[in-house]
Amino acid sequence: MKSLSPLLEHWLEHEGYARVAGYTTVCGIDEAGRGALAGPVVAACVVLNLDLVPAGIDDSKKLTAKSRDRGYDAIVTSGARIGVGIVSSEEIDAINILRATHAAMRAALNDASGDVSIDFALIDGLPVLPFPLPQKSIVQGDATCASIAAASIIAKVTRDRIMTNLGQQFPEYGFSVHKGYGTQQHLKALETYGPCPVHRRSFQPVRAAMPENRSSAPVTLTLDI
Repeated sequence: MKSLSPLLEHWLEHEGYARVAGYTTVCGIDEAGRGALAGPVVAACVVLNLDLVPAGIDDSKKLTAKSRDRGYDAIVTSGARIGVGIVSSEEIDAINILRATHAAMRAALNDASGDVSIDFALIDGLPVLPFPLPQKSIVQGDATCASIAAASIIAKVTRDRIMTNLGQQFPEYGFSVHKGYGTQQHLKALETYGPCPVHRRSFQPVRAAMPENRSSAPVTLTLDI
């Protein structure tokens, strides 16, 4: 591996600690869409190529859509190993969003498996249980860990593209604009049209918009945080 700049060494500090501990193939894992009212939750797993770490990797929430797209392309072409896991709104309703998010993360890890086994995972947020590998959970890891930040970009761009396609199928809801989150535009569409097949009926604002549950009670906003 070539020598790294001090800034990049700091950005890869968590990966470095894992390697000092004896792990050889370290991945970062993050999700997108956990708080949305519609569409899937998507997780990504990324093992960076440390000889070609793309510039501009950052927490996907801090980047513009164009910057995320550029980051996505740079990660894909850098030689990084990438896996994606997608859990549908139907499964979210069946098992709850926490279990669905963890299932997507495990699926992303499996999708990234290759000739050399991944032996350690850096995961954004809280621990994922059960999980097949040793892991380190990092709160706000997408802002401090390069591998997790890369995974956040892959997950976010993948999900945004899914929601844009769903916006073509269900144009009245504006999915291509708000990506399924609980904006005023989305809540107004729910009030007007009711839920569509990709809405998460276990989420309160969607449940309240179902014909049998309509009332004058206020609807709670769900923001992308």
